[in-house]
Amino acid sequence: MHPFRAAVETHDLDAIESMLAEDIVFTSPVVFKPYSGKPFTAAILRAVSEVFTDFRYVREIESEDGRDHALVFVAKVGDREINGCDFLHMNEAGEIDDLMVMVRPLSAAQALAAAMGARFDGITREASAG
Repeated sequence: MHPFRAAVETHDLDAIESMLAEDIVFTSPVVFKPYSGKPFTAAILRAVSEVFTDFRYVREIESEDGRDHALVFVAKVGDREINGCDFLHMNEAGEIDDLMVMVRPLSAAQALAAAMGARFDGITREASAG
């Protein structure tokens, strides 16, 4: 089991943040432009941990060299069931330097966008303080 998966499943937000590279690029499923940097990515992940309910990983795929991982998940956003995948890339130091999230169906992605949009000011404040 990948350490990121273990940390997410146990809601260990500090452990999650410790795995992120300072120059991480986070690609959201609901906005066009990727976000850069550890403080912003950590704030996004903390917020999404409040938005998702009944979250669980159902499958994990790893590349032969161990640097790329796909973690397939199911969860709920409000009353919408969402299916998704966290794509992780590990740098030479073993930190996550790229995190891309994809989700489906569209109605659940829209619910996620609305829920995260409502938290965006708080995410920005937290990232700026961090």
